[in-house]
Amino acid sequence: MNFPISGSSRRMGRPSLSVKPIIVRLSERTIERIDALMGKNKRSQFLREAAENELERREAAKTAEVPENK
Repeated sequence: MNFPISGSSRRMGRPSLSVKPIIVRLSERTIERIDALMGKNKRSQFLREAAENELERREAAKTAEVPENK
């Protein structure tokens, strides 16, 4: 069979999430807990959300620690 080639230069597939892959070492128990809550296919999503939430929490705490100029 002969399939026509699209004239479009757009790529197929998922749009880029502007993410960079990293290696994170977790205990088996931690992975089991994540999988129990989210499922194996949602590990990355869980870790991204957890990291963002923790960054926001720590940034807010750090901002609260800064003394006001008197």
